[in-house]
Amino acid sequence: MMMKAVGCLMLTTGAHCFIQNTPTVLRTRHRFPSTVNMVAMPESIKLWSDETVKQTKVEKIKLESSALREPLATEMRNDEMFVTQEGYQVLKFHGSYMQDNRDLRKELIRAKKEKAFSFMLRLKVPCGEVPPELHRLLDDISNELGQGDLRATTRQAWQLHGVLKGDLKEVVARIMEVGSSTVGACGDVSRNVMTTPCPKVTKPYHYARKYSKIMAELLKPQSTAFTELWLGDDRVASMEYWRKDIDDEKVKVDALSDNGRGIIIDHPHEPLYGSQYLPKKFKIAVTVPGDNSLDIYINDIGLVVIMDEADEELLGFNVMVGGGMGRMHGKDETFARTADHLGFVPKEDIEEACKAILAAQRDHGNREVRANARMKYLVHTLGIDGFRALTETYLGKPIAPWRDMVPWKYSDWMGWHDQGDGKLFLGVNLVQGRLNDNEEVSWKTCLRVLVDKYDLSYVLSPTQSIIFKGINPKDKADIESILAQHGVKQIEEVDPLVRLSIACPAFPMCGLAVNEAERVMPAFMQRMRVLLDRMDLGGEEIMIRMTGCPNGCARPYMAEIAFVGDGPKSYQLWVGGSPVLAERTGWAFKDRVKQDTFEDKLEPLLQYFKESRLSAGEGFGDFCYRVGQESLLAYSASAIKK
Repeated sequence: MMMKAVGCLMLTTGAHCFIQNTPTVLRTRHRFPSTVNMVAMPESIKLWSDETVKQTKVEKIKLESSALREPLATEMRNDEMFVTQEGYQVLKFHGSYMQDNRDLRKELIRAKKEKAFSFMLRLKVPCGEVPPELHRLLDDISNELGQGDLRATTRQAWQLHGVLKGDLKEVVARIMEVGSSTVGACGDVSRNVMTTPCPKVTKPYHYARKYSKIMAELLKPQSTAFTELWLGDDRVASMEYWRKDIDDEKVKVDALSDNGRGIIIDHPHEPLYGSQYLPKKFKIAVTVPGDNSLDIYINDIGLVVIMDEADEELLGFNVMVGGGMGRMHGKDETFARTADHLGFVPKEDIEEACKAILAAQRDHGNREVRANARMKYLVHTLGIDGFRALTETYLGKPIAPWRDMVPWKYSDWMGWHDQGDGKLFLGVNLVQGRLNDNEEVSWKTCLRVLVDKYDLSYVLSPTQSIIFKGINPKDKADIESILAQHGVKQIEEVDPLVRLSIACPAFPMCGLAVNEAERVMPAFMQRMRVLLDRMDLGGEEIMIRMTGCPNGCARPYMAEIAFVGDGPKSYQLWVGGSPVLAERTGWAFKDRVKQDTFEDKLEPLLQYFKESRLSAGEGFGDFCYRVGQESLLAYSASAIKK
């Protein structure tokens, strides 16, 4: 059956079509009820029959997994140190990635030995909030069954590296028993929900945290495979700690409520996700007007709290859709993208609206080409008006216009701040998110001392740092003393370049990395400091980020300068992003920039910036964006000739 779109579409009862997400074609595997009218869709959209579908191998694995059970359940019972590719894909939904130490690969191959396999576990940490009992457990487990450290992610969660396959069940079970989870930390579902890390107790920030936790539960997968595989019959999971801060029973009801417009589907295990879950990962973030501490525009859904200023009551949310960082070198059909403004949704409709957006991606996202499976490509293909019309068919009502807000600002919330309830919070820079003890600083020991002595909770920030909250003012001096004893710097002592920088883990554990990131970032920042000081630009605070591949885990495309690994010891150099003007990405200025001589490419740009900036307040990223690629290339070429 083939149906042609002509501006306004009516799908008859039983129409079972598939819409492909390409520049001119959209597909869906969703069965619309006869009452649904798809209005104002682009005329270029064509409807195709199911027979045209050529799904990826990952889609078939999900379909055959028995709601995320097999072949993982079978493989966890064997004596191998690894899981198969099929087991690996299912394992991601359980919050874990299989890895091998790439530093040891050549040596092991020469010795004709198996790779050094281990597993990384990522926790679900809505809002980045970590209670003391969870930290104590993770600290102990990392020593007992991990590689002795923890790694903070750019989505406000902890990663635990170096767990052997035979220890996975014990580790996951202990995490679930303490009231945490790894469900939804990875896989093609809604991932860890980010929130501004600021722990102020004002109403806007309260609602940002509350609705982050609501979204974390509203959109979680329903399969019971998680408890079956990791707990079995003899152990019981504790109620996750974030669920105690919301009306948990109401959220459960809301998650499964069916408005009859296709959001909820007929599936015995996953009425929201279906047997194949989403085409790819799905990311949500919540903040308040003006606070862009989390790069809100890089998410599939961004929610901004809108208050009635007169009586300080929540009205609803400004909603943005279609952001995402991942791309591939040499493939222009993949790209980093900032989200578009979908509109304003009142508080009573926000849960159903987010379910509708997720359902639109579930049914219309690309399941044939995984590189184009994120929702950003669907939004890009349809345009924001077309995507809004598609979402409204699920929601059953129009989405109101975006409401005006104050301008965005960037803050990492480091240093001491008043929490608003008589207590303080303190942001401390955790360099590149690695929590360990080394020759310079005993960060891991220090954090355990603070948690044990003061029973402190903390927040993981989007910049991979730590914000201690609920501090009594009388304890401020002692906490500063403990930090100093362990070599942990106050934020005033941290180089601004280091403070603003982010790097992904990359080598040796990430299988996608083509170059270093975390391990070389400190040296890069030292070299940047030397370069800026030599050019009399030492007072500039430039946001610099680095990734070992183009997937963008450290959000490089939003930075003023970014190094994106594109080969052994070389990077693609990006410029033009901004921490304040959040609705844009930078662009690739140069390919194959050698890591040993990257200053040669940056120095002409910095000189041009020094000579031609509009004012002292114009940042390097804004300058690059204003003058543009051609002007930067021309100046750089002339500087080289001189």
